[in-house]
Amino acid sequence: MVEALCATWKLMDSQNFDEDIKALGVGFATRRVGHVTKPTVIISQEGDKVVSRTQNTFKNTEISFHLGEEFDETTADDRHCKSGDGFNSHD
Repeated sequence: MVEALCATWKLMDSQNFDEDIKALGVGFATRRVGHVTKPTVIISQEGDKVVSRTQNTFKNTEISFHLGEEFDETTADDRHCKSGDGFNSHD
């Protein structure tokens, strides 16, 4: 399943972006920066982990995780949270 996602992805459009990140508690200034950012996301598989690298003009981030498992993440605006990949690795 991961192989189908392993590629380089470029954001083309982001509908409702401001409302979504505002609901997550992201501040006004950071939301403004987000509107002009068109990140590139590179998804790869390294061993038994999925690696997602996000690159843009303001900040680059990287996360790695096992499919189907919750993981700790530091967001682009430096907040700490628990995340999940949204995939059920048993399907």
